Amino acid sequence: MKEKIGEAEAEEAEAVGEGEEEVTKYLLSRLRELERECIQLRNENNRIKSSQIQRMKWLEERKRALEEECIQMEREIRRLRSELNRMRTMPLLVGTVVEVVDDQRLVVKSSSGPTFMVNTSQFVDTSRLKPGARVVMNQQSLAVVDVLPAERDPAVVAMEIVEKPQESYSDIGGLDAQLREVRETVELPLLKPEVFEKVGIDPPKGVLLYGPPGTGKTLIAKAVAKETNSVFIKLIGSELVRKYIGEGARMVRELFELAREKAPSIVFIDEIDAIAARRTDAHTSGEREVQRTLMQLLAEMDGFDARGDVRILAATNRPDILDPALLRPGRFDRLIEVPLPDEAGRAQIFRIHTRRMNLGEDVVLEELASMTEGASGADIRAICTEAGMFAIRDGRTQVEMGDFRRAIARVLVREGNRVSPELMFA
Repeated sequence: MKEKIGEAEAEEAEAVGEGEEEVTKYLLSRLRELERECIQLRNENNRIKSSQIQRMKWLEERKRALEEECIQMEREIRRLRSELNRMRTMPLLVGTVVEVVDDQRLVVKSSSGPTFMVNTSQFVDTSRLKPGARVVMNQQSLAVVDVLPAERDPAVVAMEIVEKPQESYSDIGGLDAQLREVRETVELPLLKPEVFEKVGIDPPKGVLLYGPPGTGKTLIAKAVAKETNSVFIKLIGSELVRKYIGEGARMVRELFELAREKAPSIVFIDEIDAIAARRTDAHTSGEREVQRTLMQLLAEMDGFDARGDVRILAATNRPDILDPALLRPGRFDRLIEVPLPDEAGRAQIFRIHTRRMNLGEDVVLEELASMTEGASGADIRAICTEAGMFAIRDGRTQVEMGDFRRAIARVLVREGNRVSPELMFA
């Protein structure tokens, strides 16, 4: 009996132990489920927070964009209001000062035709009110309220070369004597005007460079402009030949006004023989108009101060047809001939044009100079270019003496003792 009771208790205890183990397993599984749910809830919470942060950033960016757009709209509104007020403003009349009566009164010719005695606003600079000045007037009271800048032809303004020329004295060969004269006439008065004051003389007004084509006349003018840091105003003589009467003379007048405003400046007139040919009995209106332009040029050259900061350079290859009035002292004081280079000058020009070339060991520049008697600087430059083309054509990167001989034979043609240029690529 006792044995049966012990077995029952043992079975009951075993059943109880198995139940506790199942409960423990259940509790552990439940704990893991709760942990997973906590992790999911935490991740969901982080996602919601991240979404809220992104939403806040988007709202802030949108707010800034709207504020900037609002500022731009306000500016546009102010601009439109200003434009509307300007359109509502009474238009002003344009007139030309005929006579200055006193500090407050002027005689002005209106653009509409009549001439008026008008008053001047106290805000206008009276020093600018001179006969010929362009002014604007109130339409109702006709009082002068402002002074306009001088009217200028766009073609004259376009003659100014804003960037300094790149050429320098080192790019010119065989013209040492000519360069010395040009520097004394043009560069010295601009850089050291006190030297002339101490000596008590006026510097020469202008320089005329004459000689065969391609000898470096334009190159000298560009080099002087660079070395003096002056405003370089370049034009071709034919640009002053105009269709209508008085247009060429007006352009000459405005050209010199521009030079005075931009001083120190150098006015360079290339091919001046286009407007400065010897005056004859003109048979056509075109010839008479060219002569009027020449007379205006002579008057302007007489009118400006020799001690001023405006220098005049001109170039031509036909000095024999120029008008004598242009060549007299007081206008072009220096007549400088720019001849064809001699043998030493040609060798120097060859050095200048070949300093960046890859030359062979057999190239002797002095021999090339002796082979090109009568050639100009432009001819020598063409010879160097053509020699390089021959090297490229043969697939070489080095220019040899034979290339130069072929180039000389192609570029130059001998006519007796004279050398003349031929078509390079004929």
